[in-house]
Amino acid sequence: MEILELQSKVHDESKQGEAYAPFEADPNLYKKRFYIESYGCAMNFSDSEIVASILHTEGFGATKNFEEADLVLLNTCSIREKAEQTVRKRLTEFRKTKRKKPGMLIGVLGCMAERLKTKLLEEEKLVDLVVGPDAYRSLPSLIEEAEGGQKMVNVLLSRDETYADISPVRLDSNGICAFISIMRGCNNMCSFCVVPFTRGRERSRDAHSIIAEAKDLFDRGFREVTLLGQNVDSYYWTDENNHETVTFAMLLERVALVSPLLRIRFSTSHPKDITDDVLHTMAKYHNICKYIHLPVQSGSSRILQMMNRTYSREWYMAKVDRIKEIMPDCSISADIIAGFCTETEEDHQDTLSIMEYSKYDYSYMFFYSERPGTLAERRYTDDIPEEIKKRRLQEIIDVQSRLSKESNLLDIGKSFEVLIEGESKKDEKDWKGRTSQNKVVIFPKENYAFRAGDYAQVKIDECTQGTLLGKIIKN
Repeated sequence: MEILELQSKVHDESKQGEAYAPFEADPNLYKKRFYIESYGCAMNFSDSEIVASILHTEGFGATKNFEEADLVLLNTCSIREKAEQTVRKRLTEFRKTKRKKPGMLIGVLGCMAERLKTKLLEEEKLVDLVVGPDAYRSLPSLIEEAEGGQKMVNVLLSRDETYADISPVRLDSNGICAFISIMRGCNNMCSFCVVPFTRGRERSRDAHSIIAEAKDLFDRGFREVTLLGQNVDSYYWTDENNHETVTFAMLLERVALVSPLLRIRFSTSHPKDITDDVLHTMAKYHNICKYIHLPVQSGSSRILQMMNRTYSREWYMAKVDRIKEIMPDCSISADIIAGFCTETEEDHQDTLSIMEYSKYDYSYMFFYSERPGTLAERRYTDDIPEEIKKRRLQEIIDVQSRLSKESNLLDIGKSFEVLIEGESKKDEKDWKGRTSQNKVVIFPKENYAFRAGDYAQVKIDECTQGTLLGKIIKN
C-alpha cells in the first residue's frame, strides 16, 4: 500500500490528497482540452502523466482551467475516507460547471474508480467515465462512446500491463525531478490496505525501457529520477531473449550508471524485501540518494501481525540497524497508523518507542480509516473511538516533530551537496534544493552563476523543523 505523498513532511490525515493541474498546452496544436487533478500517492501522479500522453495522441491538449476543458479527470485515491470525501466534493463542483457546458465530460480514474464504479455512475450520477488503473489505453474509445451519451466503465485489472511503451508527458514539472514507474500492483495483503484489490498483482516493467526513459530524461535536462512502485524492492524482471533476470539492486545500479550527475531515489520499500544487495548498491554509488522510506505502520508486534505485515518489532529494528551499519548517513522515514483495531495504550507506546529507536527524519502519520473490501474490514472491528485515535495521532506527531528538529540540528555546521530544484517560493533571491538525505535546503543565490539542475555545496547554518538553511561554500 505504502503512502508516497510528495514534498511533504509531518502529516495528519486532513492533508492526505494533494492535487495538481497540468502545464498549459498550446491551444493551436490541439482540437480539444483536458484538465486533470491527482490525489494520493506518487503512483497516481505518475499515472496521470501516462494518461496525458495517451490523450495528446488523441488531440487533447492540457489546460490549467477546468472551466475551459472538454474533458475533466480526477485521478483518485482510496487509501483513506478523507481522500474519497475530497474527491466527491470536487466532482460536485465540476458538475455545476457541466450544467453550463453540456458537452463537457467528467471522468474518475484510479483506485476510487475501481472501488466505487457503480455508485459514482448510477447512484450519484457524478461522472460520465470510470476508468481503472490498468485500463488507460481504452480511454480514447471510452471517450468516443461517452460523447454519444453513454456512461462508460473499464476497471478490469491486468496481469501484464505496465505501460512500458508509453512516454509520459511530464505534468507540472520543474524540469529537474521526474518519476519513473518500474512496477505496478502489490502482492502484500496488508489487512488495512485496499491497493491489491484496486491495482492488482505485482508485475515488473521491462528493465530496458526503464533505462531508456532515464537516459531520455537526463538528455532533456532532468537531474533526478524517483523509481516508483507499490513495493519497489520486489522488482523482478526476466529478459526472455537472453534469459537474464534483473533484480531491484541490479536495476538501481543500471540507472545509476546512466550518469553520475543523475540522482536516483526510489519509493516505496517494504521492510521485508529491502535486501543487503540493495543497501550495498546504494552505498556504492554516490548518485543513489541515501534515503529510504521504510514504513513501520506500528511498533507493536501484535498489531503488526494483525496488519499482516510479516515482520515483528524486533525484526524491523534489526533492519534499521543494518541500514545504519552499511550507510551511517542514510535518512529513514516511515508511515505510521494510529488506532488500528484493538490497539491498546501499550501498543501505542510501542509505536512511540520504535520511533525513538529508529530516529525517523520524518514520517507520514494517520489514524486508521477502515476501507471497504479490505481484510481488516472482514476480520476485525474498528473499535478504537475517534477521539482516542486523534489523541494518539497527535502524540505520534509530537514525537516526530521533535525527532525531525533534532535530526536537522545535527546537520548544522555540516556541508552537503544540494541539487537545486528552483527558486524558493518565499523569496526569489533564494534557491531551494534537497540533500541526498531528502532534506529541503534553502540558501541565498548571492552572485553565483548557478541554475536549476546544478549541484551546489552548501554549509548549513540554521534549521527549522522541516528545512535546513545555509550558504553556498565558495570554491
